[in-house]
Amino acid sequence: MDGNGRWAKSRGIARTLGHREGAKRVDEIVTECTRIGVKYLTLYAFSTENWKRPSREVDLLMRLLVHYLKTMDKKLQSNYVKLVAQGNLEKLPVFAQQELKRVMELTHFDTPSLCLNLCLSYGGRQEIVDAARTLAHKVLKGEYHPSQIDEKLFGKHLYNPDFPDPDLVIRTGGQYRISNFLLWEVAYSELYVTSECWPDFNCHSLHRALAAYGQRNRRFGLTGEQVLSKADNHDAH
Repeated sequence: MDGNGRWAKSRGIARTLGHREGAKRVDEIVTECTRIGVKYLTLYAFSTENWKRPSREVDLLMRLLVHYLKTMDKKLQSNYVKLVAQGNLEKLPVFAQQELKRVMELTHFDTPSLCLNLCLSYGGRQEIVDAARTLAHKVLKGEYHPSQIDEKLFGKHLYNPDFPDPDLVIRTGGQYRISNFLLWEVAYSELYVTSECWPDFNCHSLHRALAAYGQRNRRFGLTGEQVLSKADNHDAH
């Protein structure tokens, strides 16, 4: 969700107002994803690098997070949206940790309509390092032999192993980079970049992204002919 600051600067207003406007889009997009049947949505809300920003801006972002949780908790609950979070959550201010825990417990549904994952104090490289460290400890304790470690086992030690790899990554703000987001998980995700800054990204923008995704030919290393043959065999059954 990139571009809050640039959106504000282009309008000659404070960056903080850009973040406040961006928070409104979260409600809109989550609601629309629930309505159209999206099952998993991950929002990159705050990266490990974002801690380097001015302390006043960081404090505002933490308070916006808490405000969002306090105002959206009942709506998430009534729409059966399960909230989870991943990242170095212990680094968040205590008041943010407490509110996050409260809403996650409130929305802990066994069969949610949507699983909403907030990446907070998150970095893709750190996630991979943490998974490797956990596996290394298990090898030392004799739980695994190094020869047993493969992609499937490694994936089970990521922050949210129950989440499927993303089908689509939407990057707002016009930047053509991943920015340390889900580096392991997005290996075969389709990328969609829009010049719209996050405060301008609305339901129509979301549907444009989904329509573009619908035109993609996802091959996962196969040839186009193999994909068509696989699809034909699936339809035949």
